[in-house]
Amino acid sequence: MFKSRLKSFPVLQTQSYRLRKIRRSDIDSIFKGLSNPRVSAWYGISYTSKRATQSQMKWYRRILKERTGIWWAICHAENPTELLGTCGFYHYDKDNRNTDMGYWLHEECWGQGIMSECLSTILAYAFSGMNLHRVEAEVEPENFASVALLGKLGFHFEGRRRQCEWRHDHYIDLEYHSLLNPEFE
Repeated sequence: MFKSRLKSFPVLQTQSYRLRKIRRSDIDSIFKGLSNPRVSAWYGISYTSKRATQSQMKWYRRILKERTGIWWAICHAENPTELLGTCGFYHYDKDNRNTDMGYWLHEECWGQGIMSECLSTILAYAFSGMNLHRVEAEVEPENFASVALLGKLGFHFEGRRRQCEWRHDHYIDLEYHSLLNPEFE
C-alpha cells in the first residue's frame, strides 16, 4: 500500500480473527461502538446518530484513498460479517516511514485478548508489508488497559504532553508510546 500502489485491500488473518476492509454495512456496529460513552471516552470520537457516524465511515475511505492510513474491521474468523471493533494506522509519514496507530472494541469484547492478537498482526504488516520504521500511539494516562496493552506489545513510553487536547469540556494529557521496526518481535 504505502511502498507502492495498493492493488487490493490486505485482509489479515490471526489465529482467531479476520481483519478485513470496513464496509458500508458496518455502520450500525460502528455507531453502536462509537456511541457507547465507555468506548468513546478513550477513543476520543463519539456519535449521537447513525447519520453522524457517516463522517467516520468517510474518514476510513478517505485515508485509504489518499494513502495516509488504513483501518481494518475486526471480526471473528468464523463470522467475518460481525464487526467487533476496528484498528489501524493514520497520519502516515512517507518520508520518515512512520505512522500513528489507533483502535477500539465493543465493550462486551474487552478483556478477551482480542486487541493484543489483532494489533500484533497489523504491526507485523506495518513493519514488513508497509516497510515502516516507527509506529506510535497516543493514549490517555488513565486508560490503564491501553497503556498495559502497548507495553505488552513492546512499545516504549516516550513522554506525556500535558493538557494538549480539549475533550468533554476540559483539557486532557496524552502519553506517547512508540515501537521501532528493529524492536518488533
